Amino acid sequence: MSQAIDAAHHRRGLLITGLGGLALSFDIPLIRSSQGEVWSLLALRSLCTFTVALVAWVVLNKFLGRKIALIPGKAGLLAGLFYGLGTFTFLLSVFNTATANVVFIVAFTSMFAAVLSWIFLKERPSNATLVTMAIMVFGVGLIVHGGLKSGNVFGDAMAVCSALLLACAITVSRASGKDMGLVPLATAIFPCVIGYLLSPSEGLAIAHPGFIMFDGLIMIPLAFFCLATGPRYLSAPEVGMFYLLETILAPIWIWIAFMEVPTVQTLLGGAVLILALVGHSVWQMRRKSAVDASSEFPFTG
Repeated sequence: MSQAIDAAHHRRGLLITGLGGLALSFDIPLIRSSQGEVWSLLALRSLCTFTVALVAWVVLNKFLGRKIALIPGKAGLLAGLFYGLGTFTFLLSVFNTATANVVFIVAFTSMFAAVLSWIFLKERPSNATLVTMAIMVFGVGLIVHGGLKSGNVFGDAMAVCSALLLACAITVSRASGKDMGLVPLATAIFPCVIGYLLSPSEGLAIAHPGFIMFDGLIMIPLAFFCLATGPRYLSAPEVGMFYLLETILAPIWIWIAFMEVPTVQTLLGGAVLILALVGHSVWQMRRKSAVDASSEFPFTG
């Protein structure tokens, strides 16, 4: 009976996390489809996301009786600042380099987080993680080198900053041990304010605002919720695999919608990143399975 329940939970986790990864893959295509000025898009997208955070907070606290803070203390504020700055640099990267470059470089977030956890939380990565990091540095180097040739160095640099800032937010959240579920959504108010201050004086310049509103109100909150819920049913390596859906699918959606074809060097670097992450996740899952088996049958072998 317990095995049947575990299998059902695992299937539920796969469905929820897969939906989150799929929703996240439409973020950049919806941004591009809006055809707006970068600061206007930043302001409206962030405002929509912040609105969802407020509604979720009211529902959770007033109607469901769960006491969850929008921004839990100084740690929440610090993590929120990192999330907000990460949104800021992410939008700049989308507008200044190819979509494939953005998603492939941002995939390095997990490795940045491993380095920061090693430095600040004294959590030394395993040898397999260190090898994966070295391979991924090579892959990112290929992409950035291609960006130097094509004149996209600023956009690539903003993508690297996005990955680093997101890793900083994750590290602060882990160190605090507090519930940060609403922080990425609530602190969208920071890039919202920046976007409004820098947007054109005559008003927001967005040709198709429905796309960016759909992204901020539906797709981004759905992606965050599903990917945050996934670890309740799946191991961390399995959840990490679904984050790769954006890395793989977003360039495909952009190619279909806008005929933007990645360079050979970008595809090569992206392939190195994806293979390294997949290999690392598979190794972690097999290691976890071996540990579980040894704990279940401690006297075998």
